Amino acid sequence: MSGGLSPFLILAGAVAGGLAALAAREAVLASPAAARWLKLALEPLRRAGREGYAPSDLERRRLALLGAASALLGGWFLAGAVIALPLAIAGPGLAAWAISSRRRRYRSAVENALPEVAVAIADSLSAGRSLRASLPAAAASLDGPAAVELARLGAELDLGAPTAAAIDGWRRRMRSTRVDAFAAALLSQRLAGGDLAGLLRRFGEGAAERNRIAEDAKAATAQARFTGLLVVAMPTGGALFAELIYPGFLAELLAAPASAVLLAFAGALQLAGFVAIRRLSRVVE
Repeated sequence: MSGGLSPFLILAGAVAGGLAALAAREAVLASPAAARWLKLALEPLRRAGREGYAPSDLERRRLALLGAASALLGGWFLAGAVIALPLAIAGPGLAAWAISSRRRRYRSAVENALPEVAVAIADSLSAGRSLRASLPAAAASLDGPAAVELARLGAELDLGAPTAAAIDGWRRRMRSTRVDAFAAALLSQRLAGGDLAGLLRRFGEGAAERNRIAEDAKAATAQARFTGLLVVAMPTGGALFAELIYPGFLAELLAAPASAVLLAFAGALQLAGFVAIRRLSRVVE
């Protein structure tokens, strides 16, 4: 009888979780203050992906609180307090990781767009504009993070910042060796003179070739990277599947001291394996 009820209980639990998530959403939307607080908490995460924004301390604390609450509720519905409390502790760390990950992707998008940026500035210089006028003018022919950065440079120049200071501020804000090289190319004319437009076109060709080589390397190692991460994730997926089939499985494991120690040791090894695979499979550009 219990075997026949098991699928029904699993389905009922899934439906209950979905209804609880829907109820929480409606509760937030019904309360303007809660909806406004949730929007403020998620705003730094959105801006980090669109503008490379670095949140303030208050914004980080607000996002960490949201991450802890979300992890607590998710873990509670998944496996009860045994899983909810560790996830709640890890919630702020996951929120910080989300911010840094989105900023890292933003920086990578700017780096990959450097060939287009170099050509756009070179075209503007060839049309007779100065470097100071070419930086914001080039933003009109670009899109995405590269256009955001050039528009920000243009705003700083409009406020009266010196060209060299604005470019140096951009370089320090991006913290990228590729942007450092591009900034050096932009300022080279001030030191040595010469054809800056031609230099930028050659820089764009070299940067485009570098992007192609990096993409080829990523494509060549994609299968190996996916296989390694899949092997690391299989035990965790198996444990969650066992918990769905037999509720209380993880609680029984953690209740015994020996199995809890072994499980913690296995989790540490899994995490170390995940980090090692990510580092070994990273394509150095």
